[in-house]
Amino acid sequence: MDIFTRFNRKGIQDRQVDTLIGLSKGLAADQKIDQAEAEFLMSWLVQNRQASENPVICNLLDKVAVMLEDGVLDADESSELLRLLQSIAGDRSVIGELAKTSSLPVNYPLPAISFDATSFLFTGTCAYGTRRACQAVIESLGALNAKGVTKSLNYLVLGTYVTDSWAHEAFGRKIEKAMHYRDNGVPIAIITEEHWANEAGL
Repeated sequence: MDIFTRFNRKGIQDRQVDTLIGLSKGLAADQKIDQAEAEFLMSWLVQNRQASENPVICNLLDKVAVMLEDGVLDADESSELLRLLQSIAGDRSVIGELAKTSSLPVNYPLPAISFDATSFLFTGTCAYGTRRACQAVIESLGALNAKGVTKSLNYLVLGTYVTDSWAHEAFGRKIEKAMHYRDNGVPIAIITEEHWANEAGL
């Protein structure tokens, strides 16, 4: 693939993600996802998957397709889809709360990753697949999966769906704890899923 094709594909993917964030905000605005909204989302995902192999869109399409394979979006699936869309859009703040200004607190520059007996913890929703799928990759590379953020953790991996509003989201406590340790000299690296995937050769 030549450099122009790669840049053009990246531009398409960036526009797709921007549009998906807007769609997610709109669909999740009333705090529920109904059958028609799920079907509309799936139709959009199918059309945009054909334009590029954006991992965010491919992963979300796979999840929605499973939810709708029996033709019915049940209550549990509706709640799960709402949670996914909120994680893409960034959960809304409690009314009256001052928004926290934040950005993803990844290590800069991103470090080279060692998979030799080091420990990893994933937080947020990953584009690569389920948490179990990501953990399987870790184990196949000779590394360890941690159960929580401790001083012995080597890498906290932020899933692709983690947005700048992470401080408002449930998994934000893990990030804050890792930041606290890192700021106090504990050698914990906070990295992006993309960096982890590249270093793992995925």
